[in-house]
Amino acid sequence: MPVTLNGVGHAFGDGPALFTGIDRTLEGGTVCAVVGPSGSGKSTLMAIVAGMLTPRFGQVTRPEGTRVGWVFQNPHGVPRRSALDHVSLAFLATGASRRDADRRAEALLARFELSPRGGARFSELSGGEAQRLMLARGIAAGPDVLLVDEPTAQLDRRTAAEVNRVLGSLADHGTAVLVATHDAATRDACDDVLDLGATR
Repeated sequence: MPVTLNGVGHAFGDGPALFTGIDRTLEGGTVCAVVGPSGSGKSTLMAIVAGMLTPRFGQVTRPEGTRVGWVFQNPHGVPRRSALDHVSLAFLATGASRRDADRRAEALLARFELSPRGGARFSELSGGEAQRLMLARGIAAGPDVLLVDEPTAQLDRRTAAEVNRVLGSLADHGTAVLVATHDAATRDACDDVLDLGATR
């Protein structure tokens, strides 16, 4: 169920437009980097796509029943819960048995290069592992659109590279993914780029 943006732009109050004229269809199976200088409206655009904010200009067509997930910049988990539990919960919530939920969670952990850490508590994970776990959990929830906010902003270069390496795994599940980033390496790991700095 693609989400379509037609002539979308936004401004707050009497201020200048952050961005204008965005025409984009968010197709499943793609990962698009949203880039631009600070203040260009990356988080604002994400909120518009999520339906949390109505754009000042243009229109967003969001099919009824569209499920939107969001992975935030700072990974938050339950410190004493295992990495496997964090992902299994999304499948348990849909009615899966514990055995099936764990099996599906293990497959996702493998895709995000976390198999050896499945039994580790969240508090024991490194920054890169925690962020990859949040990406895996985001996909496990089965969203049609997944919004990922600055996934490498708080990470050192080596750890950021771990996260960038698995970004393509997000699209493998047929989800349309938007990744807001300042990181050139993260941008290059995505299929497409939407530069808000060029839309003013």
